[in-house]
Amino acid sequence: MKKLLIFSLVGFMAQLMDGALGMGFGLSSSTILLAYGMAPAVASASIHLSQIATTAASGFSHYKFGNVDKRLVLTLALPGGISAFTGAALLSWVPGDLIRPYISIFLLGLGVYVVIRFLLMSRTKPLKSEKKPFRRRFLFPLGFLGGFLDAVGGGGWGPVNTPVLLSSKGILPRKVIGTVDTSEFIVTLSATAGFLLFLGWEELSWLLVLAFVIGGVMAAPLAAWLVKKLPPVVLGVAAGGFIILTNSRTLLTYAPWNEQTLYIIYSLLITGYAAAVVFSIRTYIKLHRHPHTETRLKKAQF
Repeated sequence: MKKLLIFSLVGFMAQLMDGALGMGFGLSSSTILLAYGMAPAVASASIHLSQIATTAASGFSHYKFGNVDKRLVLTLALPGGISAFTGAALLSWVPGDLIRPYISIFLLGLGVYVVIRFLLMSRTKPLKSEKKPFRRRFLFPLGFLGGFLDAVGGGGWGPVNTPVLLSSKGILPRKVIGTVDTSEFIVTLSATAGFLLFLGWEELSWLLVLAFVIGGVMAAPLAAWLVKKLPPVVLGVAAGGFIILTNSRTLLTYAPWNEQTLYIIYSLLITGYAAAVVFSIRTYIKLHRHPHTETRLKKAQF
């Protein structure tokens, strides 16, 4: 019962982050599960099975709040679904102990990218009107890459697609988040099918799946509503920093250094994490209190 409550809370926070930022469920949850010693394939399979329910709830919620660009959903999701199935097949055949450090390196890199992206977000020019839709030759490879990394790393669909679509400035930010979350449902189905086919039902952590479903479904409507209200700059930096911290700890266990050296390194990482979060909060507050920065405030809120 205690584990159910803990993982339900993790699922709630992960989905709240994912629904508000367009990324985070797979990254944060897989980071925690890998840190607990779960095999990468089992962790990713359990996460994706639970995401069938959470992405469905999230997609429906975003659709009801008008946060979805229908033209882009299938264009992103179809190549993403194909590559997600391929990635699940690959991960199922690779020994967990062999691939674990490489998955942590991948997640660590995405964490760094997320932090940098959200720290620089307040400098980007806000989009006030939508342009013509993206071309398929741009969206197909983007969706294919995101789907593959999502299956292999337990998370990657949002971190790949959301920042790229935001930086292209061709769609309103709230619709970027809603569209990425909605299209993830198809990617999740494909990845789950691949894991079940090549890994089997018996390998899944059903307690974990149930807990993530409970927490994630509860958070999905709230996240869709808050997507227009929350300061993503602060949440993005906090989420990315957490991913960096946890995966750094995993990688440091493979290092041949003594405990004192590891303690110093991890202390420096925690200090840097805290400094980044404080900086993002101060930046947001400064913009919020400035008497003539309505436009700049909008930049901090996408």
